[in-house]
Amino acid sequence: MKKRNTVLLLGIVSIIILISVQIFIIRSVWKQKDEMFSLRYTMRSQEALNMINRRMRTDGFDTVRFLLGRYSERANLELHTIKDEKELAAKKKDILDYFTKVVNQEQDLSGLLSSYFERRGFEKNFKFSIVINNLEMISTDTIIVYQSEGFANRRPSDRGPRPAPPEISKEKILVNWFRMEDNNYRFLFEYFIDFSDKQKVILKETAAYLAMSGFSIIVVVIIFMFTYRNLMEEKRLSNLKTDFINNMTHELKTPLSTITVAGKTLEMVQIRTNEEKILETAKLIGKQSVHLNQLINMILEISMWERTQFQLDKKTVDIEELMNDVVESFKSGGGNGSTITQKYNFCGAKVDLDVVYFTTLVNNLLSNAVKYSDKDPVIDIEGFIADNNISLKVSDNGIGISKNDQKHVFDKFYRASTGNIHKFKGLGLGLYYVKKIAEAHGGDVTVSSKPGKGSTFTVTLPINQ
Repeated sequence: MKKRNTVLLLGIVSIIILISVQIFIIRSVWKQKDEMFSLRYTMRSQEALNMINRRMRTDGFDTVRFLLGRYSERANLELHTIKDEKELAAKKKDILDYFTKVVNQEQDLSGLLSSYFERRGFEKNFKFSIVINNLEMISTDTIIVYQSEGFANRRPSDRGPRPAPPEISKEKILVNWFRMEDNNYRFLFEYFIDFSDKQKVILKETAAYLAMSGFSIIVVVIIFMFTYRNLMEEKRLSNLKTDFINNMTHELKTPLSTITVAGKTLEMVQIRTNEEKILETAKLIGKQSVHLNQLINMILEISMWERTQFQLDKKTVDIEELMNDVVESFKSGGGNGSTITQKYNFCGAKVDLDVVYFTTLVNNLLSNAVKYSDKDPVIDIEGFIADNNISLKVSDNGIGISKNDQKHVFDKFYRASTGNIHKFKGLGLGLYYVKKIAEAHGGDVTVSSKPGKGSTFTVTLPINQ
């Protein structure tokens, strides 16, 4: 258990490390692609501005300059006549709002850039944003209407174009900064563009790498799960083998020990003169020899089944008569005082089957019902025809089988947990034998059980084979 948990923990940790490394690499690639995208469109924007200035003799803000020139003269006069601080602040806000409105609504640069991008085969759809750095009204003295925080903190000699704020430069592309000035105002601002499908473009460029990373992670997870499952299966088989050897040793030692003791008993002088004791001891030796021979034959037969197919000697029999004979024989032999009830509705059906193997199948089910009972065994046998199949149900009032054990109860050498401490004798081959015989006849066997509530085994065999 500790080894299994260690392997599972190491596997999970390895997968987590792999996923973490892949995420780190993907983020690095994404960041690189994002920077390349911004750099690419920054260069294209500069090319567009140079072309527009060279061919059209404009920067895209001619209308803005005209409107701001007319407005600023009147606003400047009004601003210098206001003495009240609140009124002055309100007027500054009106001036800033007007400048902001005009520079956003009346600029032509966005249309010129879009046309240039379209002609060059670039993405033409983008959003623009304008960030105002400084607005001053100029007269006999200068009144500062607005200054951004970054602009206001710089020395006067440094008040050229400033870099875009971090929160903007990460998301948007700076095209250029602009300075407008006449006799009434000084206006500085920056022009940004933002592509709405930027993430889609980057995703498309990194799709192949993302797919390969995801595929590699899936493959590693599948390989780990497959390897872990095989490891657990090998461990389970190893445990079964160990349990089988322990159980077989116990089962073989019992008749051998009895025979050894009986042999030494026959050597005793007082026994040799007592014919009754000699006969009793001889019968005991014979009985244990038969039991030992049965165990050895069962192991040899199982080994043979692994190498060859079943060789069935089929005969046509009345299934109900055969069941009655098998049950009666079991009662007189190994029934151990069990109570057995039979209910058949075979409608006189005759079936082709191997009588010897079928008898073994039924006897194994009845023997298990008796063996795995912690009280007086009560066995109910029900037989009927369904969908052209013979169905045979054997129910008992035994200790039952846990849900986990039911998955493996027909496996070779498998025994439920109580069997490992030899509370119930056996080699873990009985139900495996039952499964093999049923499948050799073209049928199947299933189990339904609850711990403490008994078990029901259902054998299904086709009528026409």
